[in-house]
Amino acid sequence: MKQSSQFFDKVLRTKPMTEKSGVSRSSAYNKINPASKYFDPSFPKPIRLGARSIGWRESEIDAWIASRDAAQ
Repeated sequence: MKQSSQFFDKVLRTKPMTEKSGVSRSSAYNKINPASKYFDPSFPKPIRLGARSIGWRESEIDAWIASRDAAQ
């Protein structure tokens, strides 16, 4: 079987994303909502997994955490 060179990124649902990032569920939704006063354009955008489910790419969460560390 030939191995693909594509990179498959893990998708984190809400709870694992909050545990990894340290951002609460409500804060995450505020960070992705442009109408919120807590909107953060650098916060990773979720991807739609189904009609009523979303997830975040783990690599994007890791990059966001690294950018927060570098800013301090």
